Amino acid sequence: MSDAAYAGRGIHRTAVEGLARRIFDGSHPEGAVLELPALMTELGVSQTVLREAVKVLTAKGLLDARPKRGTFVRPARDWNLLDADVLRWKLDAGPPDCFFADLLELRRSVEPAAAALAADRATPDDFAALEGGLALMAGAGRDPDRHAEADAAFHTALLAASHNHFFVQMQRVIVPPLIERDRKVHAQTFEDPVGIHAAVVREIRTGDPDGAYMSVLELLDVAQRYQPAAPALGA
Repeated sequence: MSDAAYAGRGIHRTAVEGLARRIFDGSHPEGAVLELPALMTELGVSQTVLREAVKVLTAKGLLDARPKRGTFVRPARDWNLLDADVLRWKLDAGPPDCFFADLLELRRSVEPAAAALAADRATPDDFAALEGGLALMAGAGRDPDRHAEADAAFHTALLAASHNHFFVQMQRVIVPPLIERDRKVHAQTFEDPVGIHAAVVREIRTGDPDGAYMSVLELLDVAQRYQPAAPALGA
């Protein structure tokens, strides 16, 4: 779980975090109408602070308000998972089994194409970052947290090496759940990840976009064999 919090300050941040976590833990399920006076008491905040917190969560797709209905929790399909806070709250609450499968599908759509671009565009600094990720993997031993850190460094560097601004920004969506996945996977039996990641770097170094693309697909095929165990994921 992340120790980060919504970037607001003081009691405003407390209200946003507290209300969001009540939504994600099911205390306020989809469709539930919020009893704002009761929430003010629960969170220990003023009406003004709670109103501002509701505005923040409305902008992130979690809440909505309608005449005669009041303020209510929107369906989960409307929650903005591209928002860093929403994604963090989702991960902290324990995502469902399908979440990491969806992540893998997203990675298949983005990372091979990023690698293909990197084969044409990678700079010496990019290669240093990729090699740094490999070095972290090689030194991680059987420590799940260190493997998660290494994988995050590698895949962040891979997206950055594409020098495509949209792909670079996708690390905000891909890397946080990838870290959670890796912590679960590397707590179990797993293959040494260094070789398959090193193959990606080799193909990028050769300047072969097709080879780089296919090497990432092979890496993701391996990842698919090591999805997190369902009982560890929560509801």
